[in-house]
Amino acid sequence: MLFLISPAKSLDYDAPVPEALPATQPHFEGPRGPAAELIKLLRQKSPQQIAELMRLSDKLSALNVARYAAWASKGTEKNAKQAALAFNGDVYGGLDARTLGAAQLAWAQDRVCILSGLYGVLRPLDRLQPYRLEMGTQLANRHGKDLYAFWGSRIADHLNERLAADRTPVVINLASQEYFRSVDRKVLKARVIECVFEEWKNGKYKVISFFAKRARGLMARWAVLHKAATPRVLEKFDLEGYAFDAKASLPERLVFRRKAA
Repeated sequence: MLFLISPAKSLDYDAPVPEALPATQPHFEGPRGPAAELIKLLRQKSPQQIAELMRLSDKLSALNVARYAAWASKGTEKNAKQAALAFNGDVYGGLDARTLGAAQLAWAQDRVCILSGLYGVLRPLDRLQPYRLEMGTQLANRHGKDLYAFWGSRIADHLNERLAADRTPVVINLASQEYFRSVDRKVLKARVIECVFEEWKNGKYKVISFFAKRARGLMARWAVLHKAATPRVLEKFDLEGYAFDAKASLPERLVFRRKAA
């Protein structure tokens, strides 16, 4: 069973990395890998073009142009940081990878997949170099008009390889629609189960983006802590006041609700 999560726009390269924390190389990295091909395209763009393409301020555009220029075909201890520690958004606040032990991180390494516009798929301990490239970016390339065309079936193929040893392969989707769309469902040979997190507000339950993002990270963390091996086990998820609602759920859509954040 694999757990898919989205990356974060915010990055943290200032906080120190725990001593002796292992680091691995991303699957789609390398001098001739897909990530390098995308960087080559991005380096051809001016700061103004990057600003327009990604709807960034001039300051953020200049920062990311510098990041593309500095990006190397291989991440190292000096230019990169483990992905689960480098990403710094709501999902990663919920995951809180820094407080996981070595055995827990090893379990996460095998089962948690971070979808990425630049790297395709990352494991929590994969070395991540600073970048900005959201999956929905309309970056024209030799495969088509955007990153969905660029990645094609490669992400689904990779997930299939990771799931090959499972008798009943399952993907738990904790990613946003923007990122999960990069997984070709026609190619993916696994059952997909979505987790939905709802808050009680104004007399009804609804999804509130900020809380839902954190909850996705919390679910990934809970799965790591409990070594969740089947979808049924996830029904016991209870962090920060959430509880499984069987009546609101479907076999492929697990709904978790809480009254107060």
